Amino acid sequence: MLTSKNNLLLSRLDTTCGSRLYELQLIWDEVGVSDDERERILLEIEQECSEVFRKKVDHANRSRAQLRQAIADTEAELATICSAMGERPVHIRQSEQNSESLKAELRAILPQIEEMRKRRTERKNQFIEVLENIQSIKNEINRSDEFNLSDSAIDEAELSMKKLEELHKELQGLQKEKSERLKLVQDGLNSLYSLCVVLGFDSKKMGSEIHPSLGETEGSKSISNSTIDQLGTVIRKQRELKLQRMQMLQDLAASLLELWNLMDTPTEEQHIFQKATCKLAASEDEITEPDMLSLGYINYVKAEVSRLEDLKASKMKELVLRKKAELEVICRKTRLIPDTDRVEISIDAIESGAIDAACVLEQIELQIARVKEEALSRKEMLEKVEKWKSACEEESWLEEYNMDNNRYNAGRGTHLTLKRAEKARALVNKLPAMADTLASKIIAWQNENGIKFTYDGVFLLSMLEEYKVLRQEKELERKRQRDQKKLQGQLLAGQETLYGSKSSPMKNKNGSQHASRHAGESPSSEYPPSSS
Repeated sequence: MLTSKNNLLLSRLDTTCGSRLYELQLIWDEVGVSDDERERILLEIEQECSEVFRKKVDHANRSRAQLRQAIADTEAELATICSAMGERPVHIRQSEQNSESLKAELRAILPQIEEMRKRRTERKNQFIEVLENIQSIKNEINRSDEFNLSDSAIDEAELSMKKLEELHKELQGLQKEKSERLKLVQDGLNSLYSLCVVLGFDSKKMGSEIHPSLGETEGSKSISNSTIDQLGTVIRKQRELKLQRMQMLQDLAASLLELWNLMDTPTEEQHIFQKATCKLAASEDEITEPDMLSLGYINYVKAEVSRLEDLKASKMKELVLRKKAELEVICRKTRLIPDTDRVEISIDAIESGAIDAACVLEQIELQIARVKEEALSRKEMLEKVEKWKSACEEESWLEEYNMDNNRYNAGRGTHLTLKRAEKARALVNKLPAMADTLASKIIAWQNENGIKFTYDGVFLLSMLEEYKVLRQEKELERKRQRDQKKLQGQLLAGQETLYGSKSSPMKNKNGSQHASRHAGESPSSEYPPSSS
């Protein structure tokens, strides 16, 4: 479409060309150029003008094509960027539908493409930052020092916000895993530190052997799989070593306590090793003191045990004699007979070197333990036996008392003796029932324990049977004496009836006194018949 300005330019061109042709014709007329020459020259002029116009038109066409291509390329790039960023494409009308010129159309689209390029660069930088963080954490986890994130690693065809959000989620997951790994490593280092403190090791040196970063107080720590695996392996080995040394120390502590007990070690000497003996029954978590399980301290305790062992060997005979005396005291209290002959033989064997003193001591200690255990079960029985024995002693005393013809003579303490006699008669009357009850208790005890109940080496049931037999014999003897006295009385009464009798005043006096004495005795002065 031609404008007025373009028409003016064409009109000026026509005027200029006409003026030049007119001037050329005047020159030709003056020169006398022929018509053929003139026609030839005009044809050349026409051809030259046509060539100039053709070149200008070709140049204009090329410029127009370049502008259209630039617009198309720009629109395509804009569409590509919008597609890569996941945004709706910007609608650009084609030049045929546009009333503006191509240059104006290109000028209109250039700001949009520049804005989208800027946004694409910013989005790309965001992708690079997220991917660098992701790769960095992956390298920490996989223990890889190589890191090279090139532009080719980023897919510029996929720069959408959805993809960026996916990468952010992946980064958050890796950051969470990194945090968990850091906590796992820190907990492991704390456990390793606690173990090294107890075992007497350098925790920093041990951590540096796993990874240099683990030996540093400050700075980031390695969280790679290999580091965590090595840290776990070291902790497991140190815990196993702790258990071994703990068992070793507890065995030494038990030996110390045993030797102290045997040697009567003063409390002041024991206090030095109280740190070891107080952990005799401690669990793994309860042993946290520094250097508690170090080789130095264990060797220190071991040296003390060795010293006491040597001292024990030199005093073993004295210990055996002391334990023998302890056994005899316990047996004496529990009315048991110790096997002292065997102990004496063992002591002689110790002196000759035929038997290890420790074995003899162990046997005596076992015998002491067995006697103590038996003493607990015999305690109730012994109390009943002592009551029965006490009642038997009162019975013997009462028999002697009844045989004393002067028992009723007035004197100092006579009333106390009479009270004792009264109590003794009451107690003696209970003796048969006490003996029967005691016998049933003994039988039950023997059935429960599977052994005979002895008292000072004598079977108590046999002792009770002997007592019953002796009591029956005494009852029969007293009955025989009563019958004999009765028969003598009857014979004396018959003689007096037959021959008569004359009593002197003195005899009558003595007879009255004898009768009064018999009247003062209780009927219970004679033993009742045995219930057996």
